[in-house]
Amino acid sequence: MTGRPRMIIDCDPGHDDALALLLADHLADVVGITTVSGNAPLTAVTANALGLTTLMQDDVPVHAGAAGPLSPGDGQPRHATHVHGESGLDGVDVPSASSPAGDDAVGFLLEASRRQAGLWLVAIGPLTNVAAAISRDPGFVGRLAGISIMGGSTRGGNVTAAAEFNIWADPEAADVVFRSGAGIRLCGLNLTHQLKTSAALLDRIHAMGSARSTLAAQTVAYLHDRMLALTGEAAAALHDPCAVLAVTHPELIEFVSRPVAVSLSDPLTRGMTVIDERFAGRNGPNQALVAYGIDAPAAFELLLESLAADR
Repeated sequence: MTGRPRMIIDCDPGHDDALALLLADHLADVVGITTVSGNAPLTAVTANALGLTTLMQDDVPVHAGAAGPLSPGDGQPRHATHVHGESGLDGVDVPSASSPAGDDAVGFLLEASRRQAGLWLVAIGPLTNVAAAISRDPGFVGRLAGISIMGGSTRGGNVTAAAEFNIWADPEAADVVFRSGAGIRLCGLNLTHQLKTSAALLDRIHAMGSARSTLAAQTVAYLHDRMLALTGEAAAALHDPCAVLAVTHPELIEFVSRPVAVSLSDPLTRGMTVIDERFAGRNGPNQALVAYGIDAPAAFELLLESLAADR
């Protein structure tokens, strides 16, 4: 890919979101960040996004978005504090934050898409803001270059046996997005578990000595501890950076066009991405470019490069 893609990142930081933001700041022109309730409550993830822009020494505007899902069910938003802690970035020294530029993430998404042609939307949290933007203005997706999503999987989940967290947290929103006709690149668990950290990677990050690498080392060390407690393995899949690389370096990722639907009503599979693998590349509704493989060594080198850089 030539040039730096321009993107908005819709996120719920989140440890791997933090690394994705640092990566995007280095590899792309980030014109805005929108936040959504997910890994932690909206107030926490918005503070985290603002703190990260301070570290990035960037004037990227942060707009707060949805505090809960489109269809709240029992009235409670879903969080992943068992992984990320109550703050969303437990164990990490997040710089102090200013106030967000606004609290209408959907309005910002729509305005930015009208003002700048060819924007990418990188969605690495629940898809509530994205679905709300589509519902408010169905022409929104046609103005975007595409939507790169971290969510779902071709097989199994991480919050239930069937569902991945970002889709499970607001499956009705995900259903709206996949039915919208948007050009979607989907990085699910089947891909992101190919990009796993290690003790050797953490040693390399520790040795770098930059402000960004210090935060990244805290991030990875915390994830290693949590994953050791939860899974017995001191290694963490870097889910969200994959969705950034799907835009900045798509040549590192193997994609296949597949129809994608979201299970909504079955309690056993609610939030599951149902990916039809019987035929590759056919035209039809709910079509997305589904990621199947990634050049992990090259991806890690790009991440390390981003941690050493001022931008």
